[in-house]
Amino acid sequence: MDTVGMKRKKQPDAVRRSLLDAALQLGYERGLAAVTVQAVAQRAGVTKGGLFHHFPSKEALFDGLFDDIIEQLDSEIDKIIAEDPESYGTFTRAYIAVLLRSGDFNGEQQWAGLSAAFMADPMINQRWMAWMAGRLTQHADTDDHPSLEIVRYATDGAWYTFVGRVPDSGQIEGLKARLTALARKSSR
Repeated sequence: MDTVGMKRKKQPDAVRRSLLDAALQLGYERGLAAVTVQAVAQRAGVTKGGLFHHFPSKEALFDGLFDDIIEQLDSEIDKIIAEDPESYGTFTRAYIAVLLRSGDFNGEQQWAGLSAAFMADPMINQRWMAWMAGRLTQHADTDDHPSLEIVRYATDGAWYTFVGRVPDSGQIEGLKARLTALARKSSR
């Protein structure tokens, strides 16, 4: 057995991570429709069989990529919530902070641009809505106010508007500050 085969068998998480990273990069560069299993495997430095070991189909790979994006989003949101001293609107403010980071719209965060392609897919969009419903249930005691719902919809609209173009970072930061202010108890 070769050394590479031994390393891969001992590091399945690293191989899976490289496949997800390759799919993310290719999706960002070419669009999801142009991503092929062969291209992902080649970019990750594994065989197609190696890819299929981790993801039995292209759809499973995209599901895994979406799940990975959601895990990152959850992690970042939870970190911001943990650091926020004000409970009212804490999820909404964290949501604003994560979705409207200036760097996400200039290519620093490839998942932001790729997420727009995911949202065009009805099944992925349904999963996104289920994620949001779960987060809102989890944060019902802090974020169940009609004004916060409006702020989240405004955040979604701004995010969707900015994806695919490089807005002025001052424009994003100004909007983010105004939306965050609206998500504070003092704004009610």
